[in-house]
Amino acid sequence: MTDRTYRLGDVASALGAELRGDPEIRVSGLATLQAAGPGQISFLANPSYGKYLADTRASAVIISPASAEDVATNVLLLDNPYLGYARLSHWFDPAPKAPAGIHPTAVIDPTATIADDASVGPHVVVEAEANIGEKVVVGAGTVVGARTRIGAGSLIRPRVTLAHDVVIGQRCHILSGAVIGSDGFGFANEKGAWQRIAQLGRVVLGDDVEVGANTTIDRGALDDTVIGDGVKLDNLIQVAHNVRIGDHSAMAAMVGIAGSTRIGRHCVFGGASGVAGHLEIADHVHLTGMTLVTGDIREPGVYSSGTSADTNRQWRKNAVRFRQLDVLARRVKELEKKLKG
Repeated sequence: MTDRTYRLGDVASALGAELRGDPEIRVSGLATLQAAGPGQISFLANPSYGKYLADTRASAVIISPASAEDVATNVLLLDNPYLGYARLSHWFDPAPKAPAGIHPTAVIDPTATIADDASVGPHVVVEAEANIGEKVVVGAGTVVGARTRIGAGSLIRPRVTLAHDVVIGQRCHILSGAVIGSDGFGFANEKGAWQRIAQLGRVVLGDDVEVGANTTIDRGALDDTVIGDGVKLDNLIQVAHNVRIGDHSAMAAMVGIAGSTRIGRHCVFGGASGVAGHLEIADHVHLTGMTLVTGDIREPGVYSSGTSADTNRQWRKNAVRFRQLDVLARRVKELEKKLKG
């Protein structure tokens, strides 16, 4: 918890919101409409939660003008209440601030460069010629590989592995357990035995990228694996070698992207989606959860695959019919030919 309190008028001014209510009210935290009490701010972004407005005890609610008529408490009017909540959440973030400096247990190669105001935590390893920029925070137990560069203002959580020659942009956020720059899955077959291919490329992250916990991004085989500006990757995602993800795309947990696929800008992939290798995905493509993509997608839009859950008995019946679709299609074509004849 934080001990910070703010005037409601100052909150409205900072968010660019229109305030309907008392600007002198003091607020000290955020909560849901159901759980909020006096001194807390709540928000309404999803209309299905509007039923809780009448009984909320929040001192103020961030809400769109169209939904504000029946609110009895103070309101902060914004066209995008969820964005207002997102910005305000940082005011009350209880995460401790790391002090500048290098912890005495850290192992730093003498050729590495670390900004004076950066924070390097306990048992961090920084290898030769690595560069850690201004106001960077490197959490405990992290490994920063040789010649890796971390841009200003980035936050590297504890126990992250950044392999050699990785480039991290400014203001990136890498969560615990992430591995960036691991070797791609490259092997040549010789008479049934697999021979490893050295992975010679890098991983390059743009600015304002977020990489979730235990997500892995493989280095390129020859060219680089590139993650564009503003990309958001959830936990447990696999990005294979030579993949390129366009600016401001977002992917939910368990997504898998096979090697050398190119993904456009502003794409959104639902959880457990899979994309085969060597494909081209256009800008503004939205994959719903568990969609499998095996061919290029050249037009923006929403794409889905798979079937929804059913009872096992019914699913087994349908599975048999799925296997009969090709035969049925051939029969339909033969009937069409006969009718035309």
